[in-house]
Amino acid sequence: MSNVETDPAALRCGTAVDGDRPATAPRVDVLSAREVPLGGPRALLVRRTLPQRARTLIGAWCFADHYGPVDAGATGMDVPPHPHTGLQTVSWLFSGEIEHRDSLGSRALIRPGEMNLMTGGYGIAHSEVSTPDTTVLHGVQLWVALPGEHRNAARDFQHHVPEPVRLDGAEIKVFLGSLAGSTSPVRTFTALLGAEIVLEPQAAVTLSVDTAFEHGLLVDSGDVRIIGTPLRPAELGYVPCGADTLTVANESDAPARVVLLGGPPFEEEIVMWWNFIGRSHEDIVRAREDWQAGSDRFGAVEGHAGRRLPAPALPNAVIAPRRNPARR
Repeated sequence: MSNVETDPAALRCGTAVDGDRPATAPRVDVLSAREVPLGGPRALLVRRTLPQRARTLIGAWCFADHYGPVDAGATGMDVPPHPHTGLQTVSWLFSGEIEHRDSLGSRALIRPGEMNLMTGGYGIAHSEVSTPDTTVLHGVQLWVALPGEHRNAARDFQHHVPEPVRLDGAEIKVFLGSLAGSTSPVRTFTALLGAEIVLEPQAAVTLSVDTAFEHGLLVDSGDVRIIGTPLRPAELGYVPCGADTLTVANESDAPARVVLLGGPPFEEEIVMWWNFIGRSHEDIVRAREDWQAGSDRFGAVEGHAGRRLPAPALPNAVIAPRRNPARR
């Protein structure tokens, strides 16, 4: 998915409500989303929780868009060919179907419960279009920052269908990393965790996790608590490193769905602008020039009827690196 914002707004991080949180438990920061249109007269509105001023990354996860459920007949997805550098994209749907095409020659359908991961290291281009049979579109689009030694990695595309795991009233689908005895075979350049969890009404599950990981729990539906902190739909609860278990509870009388993300803190500063991640302002300028010039760096996406998405104008200032707040 492309980031089409030209004037991003800043959001302030919320604070956790202590509630039933044990005194020894890590504090949970509550990050609120902001709505961003994906362009065009029938723009698909997405709820963006990463990045924001309060937090740029959770592990290497650097971008999280959450959208739907929306009527695809009125507001579908049609993102024309656009570039990426220095990152991997992770597509995960709850409902609907999206056709992915990229400059590797990949053509894949993104369906609920099936993960598509695309590596755009030195440069890749792709398009995403909801299919004509899609009536309701609903899912998340995530990005992973590549570490410096791999940020110019070759283009790649992987597809994985995780087998659901049942645990204490929860169904868990692990699409990256390991959780609840399930391990994804998908290759990543840093240690990562990505999983969808669906909780039965009034159910709670305690998950063993890596103490070296920080975690983020994005709520799709339901009234949820993580380590005693309440989260509403579209909010993301951030848990710093050190926890060896995470207890997630559904306080709703209907099923609740969440996405759990995690990884060790990403210590490198990144420069992130539009669809590019680099390490300096000059990296971004060069990537933009190459895209606008139709350079072979990004290749061509075959089969999409529309034109390539042009890059917005660069800001009249040096783009500064993004960093997370100091650890408490």
